[in-house]
Amino acid sequence: MTCVFIDGSSGTTGLRIHQRLREREDIELIVLPEADRKNPAERRRALNSADVVFLCLPDDAAREAVSMVENERVTVIDTSTAHRTNPDFAYGFAELAGHRERIASSRRIANPGCHASGVIALVAPLVKAGLLARDALLTSFSLTGYSGGGKKM
Repeated sequence: MTCVFIDGSSGTTGLRIHQRLREREDIELIVLPEADRKNPAERRRALNSADVVFLCLPDDAAREAVSMVENERVTVIDTSTAHRTNPDFAYGFAELAGHRERIASSRRIANPGCHASGVIALVAPLVKAGLLARDALLTSFSLTGYSGGGKKM
């Protein structure tokens, strides 16, 4: 059974991940009581006892959480922007050449944002097919909801 901890499980992304995983019989969720969610010792214990950790936190809190992970076997999937350009993290867009293999072998994965995912999903196949130059100048317009804009529910 895979043990999963969602750090930031009360936010929009964390709640969605929790909803998707809670009914699975092959996953055990580590859930901290509300009183312990900001307790560094309890968070450190949960972060290091899981097989997989989802960080659903603001950037600074995500960086802090990564610094608390001492167990080399823990796979960290960060949903913030904190590690998306960090070379120690695999960029989690498996459809890009070479990324699927890097994600599969990595213990640190930066989940791409929704805006970047939308653009990459549309543009990458065009570049690969030779229909769009790799250095083409493009403009992308996208809208976000309250959570993407940094608001809390």
